[in-house]
Amino acid sequence: VHLVESGGGLVQPGGSLRLSCVTAGFTNSTYHMNWYRQAPGKERELVARISNTGGSMSYADSVKGRFTISRDNAKNTLYLKMNSLKPEDTAVYYCHVRFFDAWGQGTQVTVSS
Repeated sequence: VHLVESGGGLVQPGGSLRLSCVTAGFTNSTYHMNWYRQAPGKERELVARISNTGGSMSYADSVKGRFTISRDNAKNTLYLKMNSLKPEDTAVYYCHVRFFDAWGQGTQVTVSS
């Protein structure tokens, strides 16, 4: 099982980013997937989750209405579109497959003016 995140970077408050997570080593469409984040000095927190087919999503209250999780199983890719970014969204973002407890290496998102 292999997960590789990309798309992070430095963005101003109010800006947008789209994170991607390319997966390998398993049948993507079989498993639910998650995005987590970890800010400096804080515990890792669940940001969003999506069912295996993409038909059901849920979000942390802190990102609801601003972030959108999606997936393209044909491309073995999970996405996180982040709008109206705030400084408190600054963190390393990780994709995760609960069934395998598999994690990617993370991608840094920094929101700062």
